[in-house]
This record gives sequence, structure tokens and C-alpha cells, in this order.
Amino acid sequence: MSQLNFVHRYVPAEGENSRVLLLLHGTGGNENDMLPLGREFDRTAALLSPRGNVSENGMPRFFRRFAEGVFDEEDVIRRAHELADFVTAAASTYSFHPADVTAIGYSNGANVSAAMMLLRPEVLSRVVMLRAMVPLSDPAGTDLTGKRVLISSGASDPIVPVENAQRLAALLEQRGANVELAIHQASHGLVPADLAVVKRWLAA
Repeated sequence: MSQLNFVHRYVPAEGENSRVLLLLHGTGGNENDMLPLGREFDRTAALLSPRGNVSENGMPRFFRRFAEGVFDEEDVIRRAHELADFVTAAASTYSFHPADVTAIGYSNGANVSAAMMLLRPEVLSRVVMLRAMVPLSDPAGTDLTGKRVLISSGASDPIVPVENAQRLAALLEQRGANVELAIHQASHGLVPADLAVVKRWLAA
């Protein structure tokens, strides 16, 4: 059975670029929201942008929550596996390799990308987490050796305290990931410094 069970947009790469950017929106976003940002980060990469399958008062999300910052962890696990299966199916359908996939997630999209990295790291090579927090209280001890992660956080973010982002960075590092944590003078919204650090990190 096909696992392409997310409404999504796929934009093929141009030229010889093998990179695929998996674009994961925040709460209330959709499959179109992150496309301009993805194209700003890489003008020729393929773009794969799914819409979250969970609805919160009509707003798409990638997993359920009980309250702001309080996640339904059983649903986080289920949805992270669903999204990983979608990426695997998309790789077959659109003829790309998981080793070429870089996830770029914002807010809820960043949180589900963190869960995917902890639960199904084989479907991602690198992850950019914009305003991410720890998605699971007791994640499995997955080996993340060779994985690269950028966490970009706001110093005055009322939704994701810096301490939480620091705990996420430590959690990933303990499992062997190469993690960079960038903290900007910003709230939960993105600022030019976020874009600059992502572009620099992707080019490295």
C-alpha cells in the first residue's frame, strides 16, 4: 500500500543538485507555506512539503497536543513514524535517496523533525530545527552518529524557552549527533539571523 498519505507538494531539483529539502510547516500552515523559504535556502534543490495530518480547530499540525508545549506523546510517536514512512515512499516515487534529505522544520514542524530524528534517523541526513523543543520525555537511545543538526532558537521565545532548546541539543549530542545551537535576539517568529545561520550551515 502506498504511504504517500500526506497532502503534499513536490518540486523537482534543477540541474545536478541531489539535495532534497523536506519542509515542515508550523501550526496552521500547509504544504505551500515553506516553499519560498526552501527556495531561498537552496535555489536548485528538490522540495518536498507535506501538510500535517492532524487538525487543531481547523489548523493543520503534525501531531496532537494537550496544551501549549504539552504534547500527546503517543501521538507524537505515531505521527513521526507516519511521516518517516511518507518520506520513504516519496523517495521511491520521486527517485531520491534518504541520504540526500535535509529536513527544515518550523515550530510544530521542527518538533516532529526532532521526533523523526530520534525515532527514525534513517530517513534523514540533516535537520534544521527552527524554534524546536524536546518532543518526547523518554526517547529511545538511537545512535545518531554522523547526523548533523542545527537548532535555531529565540532568546525571548515565550513558547520555547532557551533551556528547552538546550536540553534538546544535549539529548541529540548524547546520541552522537553533530549539533549546532544558535540563539538569536528573537521571539518565536523568524528573523534575518535565522536565515543567515541556516544558509551558512547548509553550505558547510
